[in-house]
Amino acid sequence: MGALLYGDRQRRFEIDDRTLAHLQLVIAAKLRRRESFFFSFRDENEAVGRVSIWMSPMVPLHFKYYGSRQPVINRRWVEVLHDAANSAAGLIVLEEPVD
Repeated sequence: MGALLYGDRQRRFEIDDRTLAHLQLVIAAKLRRRESFFFSFRDENEAVGRVSIWMSPMVPLHFKYYGSRQPVINRRWVEVLHDAANSAAGLIVLEEPVD
């Protein structure tokens, strides 16, 4: 279980390492282009509901992984997540597609 640390106060959101690695690729690509967007997901620390945060190049962001190995990247999943990030709804954690 990894963590996304967001903002000056380092708000912590726990996300599975494999999912987080794929999200990192999409988020980094958007922020590198200085694009802001919403990111919505279910917080693993909460029993119900979801979180939506405004991702901006101006907000500190850290990715923390607890596993020692880099997961194999599913390029199709990155594409699906990237398409979601470019939509009006913003980036949403979607299920990994099966090839």
